[in-house]
Amino acid sequence: MAKVRITETVLRDSHQSLIATRMKTEEMLPILEEMDKVGYHSLEAWGGATFDACIRFLNEDPWERLRKIRDRVKNTKLQMLFRGQNILGYRHYADDVVRYFVEKSIANGIDIIRIFDALNDARNLRTAIEATKKEGGHVQAAMSYTLSPVHSNEAFAKYAKELEEMGADSICIKDMAGLLTPYTAYDLVKTLKETVKVPIQVHTHYTTGLASMTALKAVEAGADIIDTAISPFAMGTSQPPTEPIVATLAGTEYDTGLDLNRLNRIAQYFTPIREKYLKSGQLDPKVLKVDVRGLMYQVPGGMLSNLVSQLKQAGQSEKLEEVLAEVPKVREDAGFPPLVTPTSQIVGTQAVLNVISGERYKMVTKEFRGLVRGDYGKTPVEISESFRKSIIGDEEPITYRPADRIEPELERLREEVRPYLEQEENVLTYALFDQVAVKFFEYRKAKKYGLDAEHGDPVLGVHTV
Repeated sequence: MAKVRITETVLRDSHQSLIATRMKTEEMLPILEEMDKVGYHSLEAWGGATFDACIRFLNEDPWERLRKIRDRVKNTKLQMLFRGQNILGYRHYADDVVRYFVEKSIANGIDIIRIFDALNDARNLRTAIEATKKEGGHVQAAMSYTLSPVHSNEAFAKYAKELEEMGADSICIKDMAGLLTPYTAYDLVKTLKETVKVPIQVHTHYTTGLASMTALKAVEAGADIIDTAISPFAMGTSQPPTEPIVATLAGTEYDTGLDLNRLNRIAQYFTPIREKYLKSGQLDPKVLKVDVRGLMYQVPGGMLSNLVSQLKQAGQSEKLEEVLAEVPKVREDAGFPPLVTPTSQIVGTQAVLNVISGERYKMVTKEFRGLVRGDYGKTPVEISESFRKSIIGDEEPITYRPADRIEPELERLREEVRPYLEQEENVLTYALFDQVAVKFFEYRKAKKYGLDAEHGDPVLGVHTV
């Protein structure tokens, strides 16, 4: 077997998982040239929540971040996470916006786009896949891994085949909650290798304590690439640590060929950054613990912290176990969606409401109603007619691809944001995060003209977060 390749996640998912995506571009830049010499398969450096965090919390232009990373990374592929028709936002966007976002992502330096859909509805990936192929990018189609009566290895293999036929250049098993156990991973990778011809990549989280073992068994079954994080930003709700995986495989038929001395230099660089976030409280020791409740309730780490926070705000923290027990029931009612953005938030919030109101579905969120109606796509299991009626009444369910009802919106968005257009990419920033984007554009303008950008200017109403 060819050697196993490694995708390093420290520039994106590992700090998204551990410190809510707060690592700054300036903290990344000094080590990039060293990382570029390692021989990684790719650096996951963009997409996911990085875009939102850049403009909402860091006052950084995400496009500028990508260009700066690309300037320093000459030999290694750059990879991003892309939520299908949701792009990097929280609703479905028109096809023209999806296509333009892909075009600009690749033009600014992205090589590999990992595209997934929360419901594993292939229709929601089609436009992004076609656009990536057109722009000459590598399509990595991802399957949101989950457990339910209908999510068998055979069902995932069938989905993988569908994605390969749609044009996927590789397939990723995206295990966002750390639910993939080592022997299941072995069987699933084996099944996929027998079903598709494209490379298989495995992405998991350490949340439930299984990730390194899962990665090892996946490799033994024939996985081509695995996601890891350099040790200071590994484990907990992040990925398995890079260096121990490299050391484990060294000298075997799966040898990654990566140099531990070079990796150690990278780890030493990120160690004081980790300490800084620990000291500030941004890196909460709680997220570094193994949490077996993920295996019991299939709740990803980020979703768990959301539930804790919602209950705290409602003054009902003692009801956490009750809410955790309610989550699988709500998920079953809603057709067993995998729990990943945005479905994790939708199902979680509804479970909280069911528990604190004392009556199931007495209060229903707009988003849950949308999920049941079909706004997000086709759920893995058909929702029962009686339950759907109880939630949406006589409204017509959506059975077609949800984006088919969205009119082209790029030109309208361009007109709306024209006063702030410093680069074409600003249209896309605005498309995804309208008011947050405007606030960022105003901050940038204030800074450019030497106004008091730090504290806000009364004329522009700029305030940093």
